[in-house]
Amino acid sequence: MARIIPLSEGSFTVDGTKKFIPYDERKDSMKERGSGSLLVEIQPFLVITDRDILLLDTGLGFRNADGILQLHQNLIDNGINPMEVTKVLMSHLHKDHAGGVSMEDIMTGERSLSFPHATYYVSRKELDYAIENDGKSYLAEEVNLLPKRDNVVLTEGNGTIDGYIHYEHSGGHCPYHQVFLIDDGEDKVFFGGDEAPQISMMRSRFIAKYDYDGKKTMELRQQYMERGKAEGWTFLFYHDTKLPTTKF
Repeated sequence: MARIIPLSEGSFTVDGTKKFIPYDERKDSMKERGSGSLLVEIQPFLVITDRDILLLDTGLGFRNADGILQLHQNLIDNGINPMEVTKVLMSHLHKDHAGGVSMEDIMTGERSLSFPHATYYVSRKELDYAIENDGKSYLAEEVNLLPKRDNVVLTEGNGTIDGYIHYEHSGGHCPYHQVFLIDDGEDKVFFGGDEAPQISMMRSRFIAKYDYDGKKTMELRQQYMERGKAEGWTFLFYHDTKLPTTKF
């Protein structure tokens, strides 16, 4: 049976500037944030199967007060050595999902992959697109290392990893977004990245302005929910501030 560990980095507001500003509901008010601000959780996931320790997306790449990558600290706090992660599955490379792909050495300024013993799975076209569109949503410096490392597998279209991790090119939230279904024979765990980011978005039919293809993304959410209901998927919600996982 798969073990699922949400690795929350906290709640943030984000607006058109694409800056992620920490939000504490005990003392902060949405009224004080810019108009059009969205409240989101930043929440990578660890899925532990009989064969792998899987990391799904890599958070913002922020460091804690001790200078440790927050993602690494979250793993350690859950009893996992970051060097034990075997696969890193990337839905897409927007900076709130790919910030922890690599990290900069505080002393030398050189970057290295945050999970050097893992195999990274990244869409080839998404990687090219991220580097070409360095700026607000993508930070090329975070992902430039990927094509230079031999522990990175560049995916194309739809496929299967080790016979049980299925990926599909979805292309709704950004042109080369991909989603993952982990099926270990006992559980089916679905990670839809930013095409199934919060339960409220799954339940309402609306077109979001921040999606590359809002209509397609709306339709994908409905398809995923119907497939998930029929097949008993556990959904992982990267941006849900209240509910990390659910079944429909």
